[in-house]
Amino acid sequence: MENEALLTNRLAELASRAGSRGRWVFSEFLTLAQQDLLWRLRLDCPFELFGGLASSERKIACFGSEDLCGYVEPPPVVCLRLEPVMQKFADPLSHRDFLGALMSLGVRREVLGDIEIVDNVGYLFCLESIAPFIEQNLTSVRHTTVRVAPSAPPEKLSAPPPVTELVVASERLDAAVAAVFRLSRSQAQELIDSEQVFISGRLARASAGLSAGDIISVRHYGRFVYEGISRETKKGRLRVAVRVYK
Repeated sequence: MENEALLTNRLAELASRAGSRGRWVFSEFLTLAQQDLLWRLRLDCPFELFGGLASSERKIACFGSEDLCGYVEPPPVVCLRLEPVMQKFADPLSHRDFLGALMSLGVRREVLGDIEIVDNVGYLFCLESIAPFIEQNLTSVRHTTVRVAPSAPPEKLSAPPPVTELVVASERLDAAVAAVFRLSRSQAQELIDSEQVFISGRLARASAGLSAGDIISVRHYGRFVYEGISRETKKGRLRVAVRVYK
């Protein structure tokens, strides 16, 4: 993570600017760890996080509110569709392929949000300031020629995943992570202890409990939404509902 002191100063300065001038101020995209730091700063200025989708991991901080600023300003995040020109002959494209192509253009990671892939088409969330450059300069990913254009996210991304029910011993975070990703409880706890697990953008603490609506992100594994308890089994265990993002 960027030096914590530098990031703290930068976020505090953005919040101060919004509060003193009474206008919206936006950060660049923040990682989950950086979002956790923002929450811990307890700044006086109100803020919200936005990444394009409710499930987005990388998000910008939007400092301000309608009450503070007297108006509402949409977050400066756009979605670009990165589509092979000839899908029939296209390489199978991964997140790493799309990100590598963008990095090769000299684009900073901080202006790019999540990249989602649907049917070998990439959907990139980015700051609107960098979007024209990407549209004009991104012409290929691996050996595949692509076209780039603004787009709404496809329905597959906008719609939540289907509900899946799992049996767990309790509503503890380690139990849910173990069940979703088919790990042992000790493996799940190791991920939490090594600061690899986040709940709604905040670093998870040991033995954390879950509430309906929590979004759990586990580095290198994925993320899911916890929907709460469906019912209790005859053996006293809990059948809980989750929505797992593939």
